[in-house]
Amino acid sequence: MRERIIQKSGELFLELGFKSVTMDDIANELGISKKTIYQHFANKTKLIEATTLNIFENICDGIDCICNASHNPIEELYDIKMFVMQYLQKEKTSPQYQLKKYYPKIYKNLHLKQFEKMHKSVKESIKKGVETGLYRPNIDIDFISRMYFNGMTGIKDNTIFPSQLFTLDYLMESYLEYHLRAICNENGLLTLNKFIKTNQS
Repeated sequence: MRERIIQKSGELFLELGFKSVTMDDIANELGISKKTIYQHFANKTKLIEATTLNIFENICDGIDCICNASHNPIEELYDIKMFVMQYLQKEKTSPQYQLKKYYPKIYKNLHLKQFEKMHKSVKESIKKGVETGLYRPNIDIDFISRMYFNGMTGIKDNTIFPSQLFTLDYLMESYLEYHLRAICNENGLLTLNKFIKTNQS
């Protein structure tokens, strides 16, 4: 039952927002009493904590699978972008913003976990790109991986990139191309341009 509660809560939180969804909403969606939820979670904050960690771990598992199966770091980043977009496709209400505003401790902890995960995987991806002759050999890998995280986090800031002007898909696609064009060598740019042309046509 605990897993079912976490799963359904995650769907509702992504779709409607962490503040908007009540314990009653979750109980009604699951066809159970609110008391049953409280048997597993002391309060809504504890439920949000468990739910955000579950979403994070599921996304990490998916990213690891993509990285392990990938041979091309350029396509790898696009595959990760597609996976994350599909996973968060029901995200309609800037849940990250609500989490930061109403549950700052959970947001801070999650933000740190996201940084640690992305910093590690992007560093490995960039090393792979340098080794396979797609990225410039003289780039500062640690700096670039930190900048990538900062940019990916920044494009989700609704005050800078309002959702009525930019879709998340457009922002992620544009930032990804921006990032890759900054680190690719000539060979990498040929691969990138070919990939974009093939996937846009």
